[in-house]
Amino acid sequence: MPERSEYRVSVTKDYLVFSSAHFITFAGHRCEGLHGHNYRARVTVEGALDEEAWFVFDFVELKKLMKQLCDEIDHLVLLPLESTRIGVVEEGEIVKVSVDGKPRYVFPLKDCALLPIPNTTVEMLARLLTDRLRKELVARGATGLTAIEMEVEENFGQTAVYRLTLK
Repeated sequence: MPERSEYRVSVTKDYLVFSSAHFITFAGHRCEGLHGHNYRARVTVEGALDEEAWFVFDFVELKKLMKQLCDEIDHLVLLPLESTRIGVVEEGEIVKVSVDGKPRYVFPLKDCALLPIPNTTVEMLARLLTDRLRKELVARGATGLTAIEMEVEENFGQTAVYRLTLK
């Protein structure tokens, strides 16, 4: 039987964080109030070794990419654009938010992150960060990757993990 080996590298740093406000909708007609979290991200990439460099992916680049992704949503109100219940409408420099057709919030556009997800749960944030990281890794020529695993902590002891298998 032929051997197959893979490596995995993980990055978690004190600066891979974002402080953001959000609210989520629940089954039925429940919707929580606007509140915030100090989120922390951790990523693991798996795959074969680059035969020239002898690593899966450069730690320095991975840390930079993750910092960039966290900074993009830091200190913003996270709003889902694919929700069936939450309406998000841009009107010039403001964003009007409704829930189940009823007006709920008005925010300055510059203070919002309009996200292509159905709800701003920690699970969906982990998937969003994974998708964005994957695009960046591909753009930088990362080859041989077989999986990306993203962990997002919204509070001490409360995390979600999303795993994307690539091959």
